[in-house]
Amino acid sequence: MTQKKIYLAEDQMPEFWYNIVADMPNKPLPPLHPATGEPIGPDALSPLFPMELIMQEVSQERFIEIPEAVREKYLLYRPSPLIRATELEKAMKTNSRIYYKYEGVSPSGSHKTNTAIAQAYYNAVSGTKKITTETGAGQWGSALSYACNLFGIECEVYMVKVSYNQKPYRKIMMNTYGASVFASPSERTAAGRKVMLNHPESNGSLGTAISEAMEMAVSDPDTKYALGSVLNHVLLHQTIIGEEALLQFDMADDYPDIVIAPLGGGSNFAGLAFPFLRNKLQSNSDIRAIAVEAASCPKLTRGKFMYDFGDTEGLTPLLPMYTLGHNFESAPIHAGGLRYHGASVLVSQLLNDGLVEASALTQNECFSAGQLFAKTEGIMPAPESNHAIAQAIREAKACDEKGEIKTILFNLSGHGFMDMASYGDYNAGKLADHTLSQEEIAHYLSEIQALQPQLMA
Repeated sequence: MTQKKIYLAEDQMPEFWYNIVADMPNKPLPPLHPATGEPIGPDALSPLFPMELIMQEVSQERFIEIPEAVREKYLLYRPSPLIRATELEKAMKTNSRIYYKYEGVSPSGSHKTNTAIAQAYYNAVSGTKKITTETGAGQWGSALSYACNLFGIECEVYMVKVSYNQKPYRKIMMNTYGASVFASPSERTAAGRKVMLNHPESNGSLGTAISEAMEMAVSDPDTKYALGSVLNHVLLHQTIIGEEALLQFDMADDYPDIVIAPLGGGSNFAGLAFPFLRNKLQSNSDIRAIAVEAASCPKLTRGKFMYDFGDTEGLTPLLPMYTLGHNFESAPIHAGGLRYHGASVLVSQLLNDGLVEASALTQNECFSAGQLFAKTEGIMPAPESNHAIAQAIREAKACDEKGEIKTILFNLSGHGFMDMASYGDYNAGKLADHTLSQEEIAHYLSEIQALQPQLMA
């Protein structure tokens, strides 16, 4: 008899998001005002976010109820399936069990829809007329465009220029949902014009796109800003992924030894890993959680834990995080969602405390893994998701070499149906592997040393 492969838990969709701050042994350091170096309060964020999201950002409550209106929209595509990758296991001849949580079933094709719906809902009930945002590869912009349409809010997206050019169908998708999309840096904002003046050939960065979106938001009282990763409330909304996976592993009568997800800003990794880390923090269960970043943007593995801005122009508060420096501009790899210079405060604190691990992989290794996955499991993964697949393959091979049998879970955070050009480049041998020299990293980090308050020491 064929072993059951797909687990849905259809009648058990979680009713609460999980806030890991409640269980962290060391609470994250506070965000600071960039001018005074003093901790900021909720009011400082009110020009950007509705108050309900701000309260989630600073909350230490363990569980936060998902509003009924949000759960209703989630039912359009949730629960997402937990799938055992039996064909991949056979191809690898591994003894370990490999599962993936497939978030590509969402309307926009990635996990980003989970927080987009929540953020659009809270903005709608607070009277927001328009939301501005940034996007790297376009997954977040697509998700927010869709969610804003659901709740009748205008959406304006600043898309990193290299991705704007690499992924035209993402722009078309956002336009179809009703959003306006602009290549960043643009002439529309002072932040964009400054970058274009100083770096006319700039490919753009998420930091610059954030600066542009924030500048537009604070200039209009009816407009708010939404971020697709990094911030605490964004990571909170994504924990629906891991909460579902816990229920589904009960159905499978199994439990992961290793949990893996890509990391650009942190929401992908946190969404899957944080509910499993709750068990580790509360009962000392021996689970490994691995965040996988791009070798060309190695903030977790080669950056520094320090205060930095979340954007290029210094409009955000100073955040304590692993960073390469807010002026960092990544090489134009196809995994555009992994080009961000910093990692979330929560993931950074957990890594600093040794509770999670980090790995950095080159894009050719990742596309090789993604192609093997597509051939065996039949799904074309997003370039970001390929990083998780590659790490899962590494872990399974390591287990086989040691004679161990482990259960490995990774987040297949999105499909790659909008990323055919990247697979074309890989098949044609045109993908370059980018790594940073230590001198380059030191240069970017030296630019933010003066920002460090005594509180970090």
